Amino acid sequence: MLTIDHNACTACKICLQNCPFGALYFDDDNKLMVNDLCTLCGACVNVCRFHALHIERKMASADELAKYKGVFVWVEMDQDESPQKPKKVAFELLGKARQLADELKEPVTAVVLTDKDDLDWASLGQFGADEVIVCKHDLLGEYSTDGFTNVMCAVISGKKPAVVLYGATPHGRDFAPRVAARLKLGLTADCTGLAIDVDRQLVQTRPAFGGNIMASIITPYNRPQTATVRPNVFSVLSKQEGKAASVDYFPVTLNRSAIRTRVVERKYLDDQNEVAIEDARIIVAGGRGCQKAANLALLQTLADQLGGVLAGSRTIVEQGWIPHTRQVGQSGTTVGPELYIAAGISGAVQHVVGMNSSKTIVAINKDPEAPIFKTADLGIVGDALEIIPLLSKLIQNGSGKD
Repeated sequence: MLTIDHNACTACKICLQNCPFGALYFDDDNKLMVNDLCTLCGACVNVCRFHALHIERKMASADELAKYKGVFVWVEMDQDESPQKPKKVAFELLGKARQLADELKEPVTAVVLTDKDDLDWASLGQFGADEVIVCKHDLLGEYSTDGFTNVMCAVISGKKPAVVLYGATPHGRDFAPRVAARLKLGLTADCTGLAIDVDRQLVQTRPAFGGNIMASIITPYNRPQTATVRPNVFSVLSKQEGKAASVDYFPVTLNRSAIRTRVVERKYLDDQNEVAIEDARIIVAGGRGCQKAANLALLQTLADQLGGVLAGSRTIVEQGWIPHTRQVGQSGTTVGPELYIAAGISGAVQHVVGMNSSKTIVAINKDPEAPIFKTADLGIVGDALEIIPLLSKLIQNGSGKD
């Protein structure tokens, strides 16, 4: 709650100018007031030189926090697959949830929203889950913001988890904030790190200020603590054969009238026969050093020879050389291939956060001081437009000698 000390307030109105939500105003008696638009962001408190503004946040008691147990993971189904199966990011999150839950000594629960009942949900236990909550309803076969939000809110309210994790996919980014807003929870988006501190708080790490710093965020005042995590940030646990999770069917009540959207048509930006960059084992990525769009043909040739895909930095996407679906980085896609070749990419932190999970990184750049070399496992100083054809020739000859 935002409180105002009217005796200290001088009506300088600096707070009004800095409030991003228009939540402050002066009444007829020239007294500073706050309306329902206030989000407790603290912008007004930071600029008040007279200490007239204060934010009071009620911390939940230890007894209240203790009622929330376990780490929940939303298991997103890949609706482009037939039959449907969980997306890879769900397995990545189950693996990380297993680590967090082991520190908390609490269980991991996978939450599935679907219209199917013939899949082997118990097998999610092989990747870290202790329990699977299946929410089955005919209206959950196709993703909808309203339907998924209603059901997930019911699950969280009924089961009271301590932590809820979502994949930062288009669907996850759409409905996770709505769930958090409806239940008045905190939500940290696009996390690159998750850990448990000495106070059993979930420490959520994400890039901030354009990726120039990493911010660590905790949610000490309420439960559950919620976060979205980009695909390819965490590794999938090794499959534990024979380990099965218990399966619980959660009762779902949904009416079509409560779902305000319909899927009329699907259009894909990429050829569906092509491998998406987030799923690629090998990526050859180009940047400003490629000089012009025509030169990307050299990178495409190398990618084809290696059985990989072509990608790029934000710079060449903005110039229209490749589509946004092929952009690697903070404002693009996070990737984690076995081999990542960065050709003519300087290595700005916004790009690096999108590819530093790659198992092997090869950087090619004319500038020996380019930041990309600090991340690379192998660095080649030289013109990428000269070196890439040499690599292609060596591969074509099938020999390391030329």
